[in-house]
Amino acid sequence: MFKVEDRGAVARITMQRAPVNALSTEFIAGFMQVLDSLAAKKDLTVLHLRSDQKAFCAGADLTQVASCFATDNGADVMRQNIVGFHALFDRIEALPCVTLAEIGGSALGGGFELALACDLRMAATSAKLGLPEAKLGLIPGAGGTQRLTRLCGPGIAARIILGCDVVDGTTACQLGMVQWAVAPGDLAQEAEKLAQRIADQSAPALQVAKRCMAQVGKLAPAGFEAELDGIHSLVTTVEAQTRVKAFLAPRN
Repeated sequence: MFKVEDRGAVARITMQRAPVNALSTEFIAGFMQVLDSLAAKKDLTVLHLRSDQKAFCAGADLTQVASCFATDNGADVMRQNIVGFHALFDRIEALPCVTLAEIGGSALGGGFELALACDLRMAATSAKLGLPEAKLGLIPGAGGTQRLTRLCGPGIAARIILGCDVVDGTTACQLGMVQWAVAPGDLAQEAEKLAQRIADQSAPALQVAKRCMAQVGKLAPAGFEAELDGIHSLVTTVEAQTRVKAFLAPRN
């Protein structure tokens, strides 16, 4: 599911779970193993995350989501699954190296939450980004309500989360959801150049800078807990069950 390339101070991780890098428990476990394998890399300055699929990451695995709505203990299973998402995203955010998400295709729901856990985001102008879970009677419960609000402020977060806006890379850059938007054909090269430029800087200085920046607007554990409780309560509602069933129907 992952290709890991050691490029000196840069480690490039390419997500390869066809067709859209859907987030499943197996995917999360595999990603954790990749991070374990990089933990001993002393010269790691930049972790460059990308995809070779049509999407960067399309969010939660639909088969796994459907199973949660089909069982009596589905709400508990869903909550536990999201706890796994939180663990991975928190670990990515806490990495001492600089993390860069190269977003060439859709990054929706959990996929955008994954990108939000990274320090830097570069998107193709044609990429689609958003947190449209409310359309399904759910919420972006893997850190989306917290990280996007911290990043862009409550106004932009409300537009994306409450308005269910899905925006292209150009608009995402204008809103502050990503830091760069480039032509699709230039994305890979520009992301690689950026990763190398950062890798050429002082690694200790970057690490100290990250620690200092993290002190500003620290995310409260209560906010993440509220997301998990919210997901748990919503999965049991007729509203969510009806909307998710309708969303999944064309794929059956």
